[in-house]
Amino acid sequence: MKEPRISALVAIGQNREIGKRDRLLWRLDGDFARMKELIKGHPLIMGRRTYESIGRELPSPSVVITSDQNYTSPYTKAKHTFVTTSLEEALTKAKEIENASTNAEPEIFIFGGSQVYTDALPYTQRLYVTEIEATDEDADSFFPEYKDDFTKVLEETANEEDGINYRLLTLSR
Repeated sequence: MKEPRISALVAIGQNREIGKRDRLLWRLDGDFARMKELIKGHPLIMGRRTYESIGRELPSPSVVITSDQNYTSPYTKAKHTFVTTSLEEALTKAKEIENASTNAEPEIFIFGGSQVYTDALPYTQRLYVTEIEATDEDADSFFPEYKDDFTKVLEETANEEDGINYRLLTLSR
């Protein structure tokens, strides 16, 4: 059985900002389409606030990290949501899920928020980054420093939506 690759998927501004008050800063169709295609059928690891901010269960299995050992999903039909209390436990659960799948290329996605990204970065082998050519001075969550540890594997053509320029990058350790 092939060991799943651990990847992070993130959209960041010029100052590595990713969110404000538990919400994404930007919603871009091109970024969303890429994310949807990448995560299809693969487990996602995220913090509780990120999970709840989505507002519904995702089609991919979600492994939620929370310090509340009695946490239950607010989504009544959350069939594919698993609750853990540490990153290590989340990685173990996500590997079990991915190893039971039929995915040709096993991959686990780190899905946020900022603390989960920071804690998972040492384990992360690939980054799928949407670099947005904008800033948000009111941002309160940020992606950790990463550029010295990763090299560019692929850069898709630059895009523009609603006056916001961005590019889709794939980076590898």
